[in-house]
Amino acid sequence: MAKIIERYPDRTRLNHWAVALLFICAGLTGLAIFHPSMYFFSALFGGGSWTRILHPFFGVLMVLGFVFLFLQVWRDNFWTREDSAWVRKAPELLKGNEEGMPPVGKYNAGQKVVFWLFGISLVLLFVTGFMFWQPWFANFFPIVVRRIAVLIHAIAATVLILSVIIHVYAAIWVKGSVQAMTRGTVSEKWARKHHLLWYRKISGEK
Repeated sequence: MAKIIERYPDRTRLNHWAVALLFICAGLTGLAIFHPSMYFFSALFGGGSWTRILHPFFGVLMVLGFVFLFLQVWRDNFWTREDSAWVRKAPELLKGNEEGMPPVGKYNAGQKVVFWLFGISLVLLFVTGFMFWQPWFANFFPIVVRRIAVLIHAIAATVLILSVIIHVYAAIWVKGSVQAMTRGTVSEKWARKHHLLWYRKISGEK
């Protein structure tokens, strides 16, 4: 019988799925506000007025949720020499030659890049969102500043959405990754294959 290893404790998984749910809500309300062609999403939230009211609150809660998640996993997302080697070999991975990839820790270079894109995008969304949040904070900023904030907000949202798409695609592509975030566990074989350095660290294997 395959040995099972804990990859994520309950608190991390609950935090992850709470942020994911808030991202969906913030994303759909934001898209409904962003362009008339996507206004139909507002029907999911009680109409245009409620969509406009709820969007910033979804956004703030999403950022706060990510802060707690960040505090749990940031140490494992620092860049290392192994990550640089992984990036150099990345074209082989795209060809399907996963066996030729250098060993990595708990997260590979691609996962780390996505993680930091999440963080930077959410900081920008959080700061710029307050600058044009009517009627509470927008009046504290000149109209030119608000217009620039709207532009940066839209760019950061686009980067965040694309990063999430990559994150989801990669999780589905690497079989066993979804189980890690639903059940919290992976097999010993999976850990050795995809994150050998992490496996050695938690198992004490040399």
